[in-house]
Amino acid sequence: MIITVTFCLYIALVFTLGVYAYRRTHDASDYYLGGRSLSPWVAALSAGASDMSGWVLIGLPGYAYIAGIEAAWMAIGLCMGVAAAWLLLARRLRKYSYALDDAVTLPAYFQRRFAVSSPWLRSICAVFILLFFLFYVSSGLMGGGKLFVSVFGMDYQLAVILGTLAVISYTLFGGFLAVSWTDVVQALLMTLALIIVPAVALSGMDDFRGNLAAQNPAMLELWTNRHGEPLTFIAWASLVGWGLAYFGQPHILARFKAVRSEDDVPTAATIGISWSLLVYSMSVLVGMVGAAYIAQPLADPEKVFMVLVEVIFNPVVAGVLLAAILAAIMSTVDSQLLVCSSALAEDIIDAWTKRDIHSSVALKLGRAAVVLLATLACLMALDPNSKVLDVVAYAWGGLGAAFGPALLVSLYWRRMTAAAAMAGIFVGGTTVVVWAQFSGGWFDLYELVPGFFFSLATVIIVSLLTPAPSDDVQQLFAKLMLPGKN
Repeated sequence: MIITVTFCLYIALVFTLGVYAYRRTHDASDYYLGGRSLSPWVAALSAGASDMSGWVLIGLPGYAYIAGIEAAWMAIGLCMGVAAAWLLLARRLRKYSYALDDAVTLPAYFQRRFAVSSPWLRSICAVFILLFFLFYVSSGLMGGGKLFVSVFGMDYQLAVILGTLAVISYTLFGGFLAVSWTDVVQALLMTLALIIVPAVALSGMDDFRGNLAAQNPAMLELWTNRHGEPLTFIAWASLVGWGLAYFGQPHILARFKAVRSEDDVPTAATIGISWSLLVYSMSVLVGMVGAAYIAQPLADPEKVFMVLVEVIFNPVVAGVLLAAILAAIMSTVDSQLLVCSSALAEDIIDAWTKRDIHSSVALKLGRAAVVLLATLACLMALDPNSKVLDVVAYAWGGLGAAFGPALLVSLYWRRMTAAAAMAGIFVGGTTVVVWAQFSGGWFDLYELVPGFFFSLATVIIVSLLTPAPSDDVQQLFAKLMLPGKN
């Protein structure tokens, strides 16, 4: 009963933020980028929270529970990816997207960056966004459903539906401002949970390392797998390679574009990188502490955080800490729904109607798209046997491979062409889809890694083989991006 009350209070809080943001949302730019009004703290914590779905409290601790310190390689790769994205992309993307007639979405940025009139480039971007984000959103709803089943004992399908309605409620009305503000609340709640749970568990153990070594000494070895065998290059690259995807996550990139000012980017970057280091390291520690603290092996390793909370804390504190899982899930799903909504409303419907749509109409289209896409994702999530982490890895890799190389090169090389962007996005996304269908040998490499580098090579080669962009495009690039040209 106490845990139920805690969850209800949390839902009431985020709904209140959504209603307040609704009163400040007047057009599509407000809805999708919050009018570019995010402070450094809000932008940084929102970027982190929208990135770190429930897998930071479910999937990564579960992996660390069975693999030990080997999981640190994934955390290291992700932290490197966060730092690279903030340092290499944030300021340039904020500046360039604003100069390109306030390009709200990533597909709109690509179309205006290369000054192409055809909607094909924008639409191909939107198709890959919808494809991979539907899986991503669905995985979040699966995680929420499984959390509700664990806490309340309710039917899984009902739990998924209730979670979907909760997310729609404030994403639908408040848009980007509601999502960003609730992300800050959720980021702080996630951080609190990840610090408190392992700290309290460690205080109750006499010999953490000894307990862990007694179960499996290999869990304390960074360069071996859980079986005590040396990590292969494929295994190591698959773990560290997760960080490559940060260059191409539209819901994270939206925070870069929405920072209040270019001058705020360094502060936001410092906050975002520091927060990610803390969260990822504590997430791995939760799993390892759980392996040493919990006497009986868990049938489902991904429940290690929940079990620790229920074993260690009283119901009031447990309710707050378990709400952190819901926070992690909701903070990602809402952001992804918003990106899907903009892809459908702005980059497909608007692009192909060949006429200007009033901003208020675009806003209504965006809100309708949220309902449609959330419903589709909910239907995909109704299978209780689906594996959350597998779906997350697929969607994360697909987005990173499709958009990361094209975006990165477009911000640093004025010779890049529209044909190269289209080809790179197609090759990256398609490689992930195809690579994931095979296994054994090199196909055991995480599909993001080959997808990213195949896409990068495609962008460079096609740019060199196709005519250079127009003088206007190259001059704008030089004015905005080259030192001494501003």
